[in-house]
Amino acid sequence: MTISIFHTIGLIGNTYYPQAIHIYYTLYNWLHKKGIKVIIEQHTANLLHARKAIIGNLKDIGNLADLAIIIGGDGNILRAANILIRYNIKIIGINLGTVGFLADLHPKSALAELSKVLTGNFTNEKRFLLDVKIKRNNTVFKLGTAINEVILHTNTIRQLIKFKLYINNKFIFSSRSDGLIIATPTGSTAYSLSAGGPIVTPAINAVILIPICPHILSSRPIVVDNKSIISLKFSQFISKIRLGCDNQAPINIYGKKEILIQRSNYFLDLIHPNTYNYFKNLTIKLGWSKK
Repeated sequence: MTISIFHTIGLIGNTYYPQAIHIYYTLYNWLHKKGIKVIIEQHTANLLHARKAIIGNLKDIGNLADLAIIIGGDGNILRAANILIRYNIKIIGINLGTVGFLADLHPKSALAELSKVLTGNFTNEKRFLLDVKIKRNNTVFKLGTAINEVILHTNTIRQLIKFKLYINNKFIFSSRSDGLIIATPTGSTAYSLSAGGPIVTPAINAVILIPICPHILSSRPIVVDNKSIISLKFSQFISKIRLGCDNQAPINIYGKKEILIQRSNYFLDLIHPNTYNYFKNLTIKLGWSKK
């Protein structure tokens, strides 16, 4: 029997992949036979009809488990990690999605890779996140935390947003655009990449700011230190503006408010097999030419 350094493991599936029920079932039984305590997320347990198993929500998994295995695509990892980042728990993903920069285990080789991970043979990344706050009448309220990106946009494609960007209270530029993406290195291969932003390796402590369809062609993406405090100010009353964190429901912003984005105290505690190679992943997933 494999001696695991993880005593309790959370198993988190995806209701959008009910056809993967055999993966959930195989993984659960494999872990159970190794003598590892397994907590199955409620939605996954419903698919498995696992009435005798330990069942809990994401908060239960965060409180009780020291490793979460998330099955699905990057979207499912973002969904679960938005809760799990508040707890002392490591995360690894089995990819059932189309690209998968966060979920890097292939279903066919997942058990072999996990056998090594359970004995402590893995690499560990603690990726920084972004907190989003709003300032109103000298009072600051926290709106959310982003793993990939914070997105400022409207609910219509025909309305430009006018705002001023400040970094550490220093004016940078005024913008008239469809919005702004503020991305972490983790998010540099997500929406930021589609909008023309650079790919930034996860080890770099930087934040990427990408205007969305700016009215001025000289408005280009910029990269700043992740210790910076990013401020968005609006000189006039704003309406129909939304602020979103990753794949979470966007929040409507009204009135003359100031938006603040800065590094969070939380982090994504992500682990990979020792064979993990970030640039090899880019080559495969983005279809780059091989040597």
